Amino acid sequence: MVKLLILQMIAHVMSDYFFQTDKSAKEKNVNGFKSKFLLKHAFITFICSWILSFDINFVFCSLGISVLHYLIDGLKKNLNTSRFSFYIDQFLHIVVLFLFVWIFEKHFESHAILEITMSNKWLFMILSYIICIKPANIFIRETLVAGKIQSISDPSNELQNKNELQNAGKLIGILERILVLTFVIIGKWEVIGFLIAAKSILRYKDTDTIKTEYVLIGTMLSFGIAILLGILVLKF
Repeated sequence: MVKLLILQMIAHVMSDYFFQTDKSAKEKNVNGFKSKFLLKHAFITFICSWILSFDINFVFCSLGISVLHYLIDGLKKNLNTSRFSFYIDQFLHIVVLFLFVWIFEKHFESHAILEITMSNKWLFMILSYIICIKPANIFIRETLVAGKIQSISDPSNELQNKNELQNAGKLIGILERILVLTFVIIGKWEVIGFLIAAKSILRYKDTDTIKTEYVLIGTMLSFGIAILLGILVLKF
């Protein structure tokens, strides 16, 4: 059950974060069931779920996952008044995955088209690295919004700040999380401390205190996500 659940988590991350653009996600949030992307997104969810189950008989559960994914995303429009809508949405999706994996294990006979010999630890490690790439960026952004931490963009130079934060900042965040996750897994905690200290020193050289504090909050969240994932990998 654990292996199938991890595979379905990977499928969810791929469909919800990598096979969906920010533009289509925002459009779905605004238009709900009227969104032109919603049905396509549900179909991609179904395909990812079924393929990554590596089991022909999981098709019915994948269909159920995609239908409920469609309904949750369609209703998310009603949650957008809450700054916690992102967390509610993702929590519901994860509950659905748990539910259908449990249903499959209890009521369906497995007919695997490919036997996955990879251990649960290695599968969760793959999931962790995938999360460190794009989902973590979105989680940090939504956490800053939920915490009512205002953007540091300068209205007089909006394009420059946008490019700096969304492009360079995202890439730096991805690289640092991958490094931190790797160092946790191999047990090099001292290097993580060096990375945190080095980045903090560089940021505190900035004379813009508001910008420095904003970036450091994101940095701590970024490091925290990678460290937590690394610890979970080691627990498998």
